[in-house]
Amino acid sequence: MYLVIEIQKSNDGNLAHLESVHETLPEAEQKYHTVLSFAAVSAIDVHSAVMLDDTGARIKGETYYHGHVEE
Repeated sequence: MYLVIEIQKSNDGNLAHLESVHETLPEAEQKYHTVLSFAAVSAIDVHSAVMLDDTGARIKGETYYHGHVEE
């Protein structure tokens, strides 16, 4: 099984996340790229997708930065 996590962070400090579980790698890849397609044009300041396996090992992840990002 595979886990896809969508992470959204705004500059006002709000953090949100959504998770989905997938039986196969192709299904997880589809969800991962769907999240990134929305993140690419998102109004959210920092919008990310991460894919993990069922042991928690990171398979891939990508982040889009929009607007001003404070460290």
